[in-house]
Amino acid sequence: MSRKYKIYNQDRMYFVTYAVVGWVDVFTRNIYRNIVLDSLAYCCTKKGLEVYAWCIMTNHVHLIIGTNGSNMEDILRDHKRFTAEALYETIASSREESRKEWMCSYFQGVGKASSQNKNYQFWQQHNRPIELFTLPVIMQKLDYIHNNPVKAGFVSKPEDWLHSSALDYTGGAGLLKCLLPIDVGIYGE
Repeated sequence: MSRKYKIYNQDRMYFVTYAVVGWVDVFTRNIYRNIVLDSLAYCCTKKGLEVYAWCIMTNHVHLIIGTNGSNMEDILRDHKRFTAEALYETIASSREESRKEWMCSYFQGVGKASSQNKNYQFWQQHNRPIELFTLPVIMQKLDYIHNNPVKAGFVSKPEDWLHSSALDYTGGAGLLKCLLPIDVGIYGE
């Protein structure tokens, strides 16, 4: 992994993106999105993860995260491992998933081709963390996360996408209860 894709400063917020292998559109069903949300909530309450913004698209997840002393890379590793297992098992055992044979076969093929996996691979290996060190960069990433569903043509306003923190930032209550608002005052701008 190259140097630019590592988390070095645990005291900073990071913009993180991780995607399903092959950009497979898995997150078209609430049952799959809820696995990711439940895992994020668990990581907040049990592992010290701080979530400042989030968005689940059909095949990838965006986050602005921090930590209260725990190692972010360890938390992300555990989150991705747990969700990969839970998502794969949910897909494989589903009676409603019309694509389950194709998806499971695809994930198995990718897993066998990688030396880092044994049976299957769900997530791409990298997280592409970007350290957020100034208010303009933070606001640019926050805007990017919330406008991703608008740009994709799913909704006309960011707060209409239920699977993100945009509603929280417009005064509503979103799906992830452990969301922390970004304190722009700490950046002195």
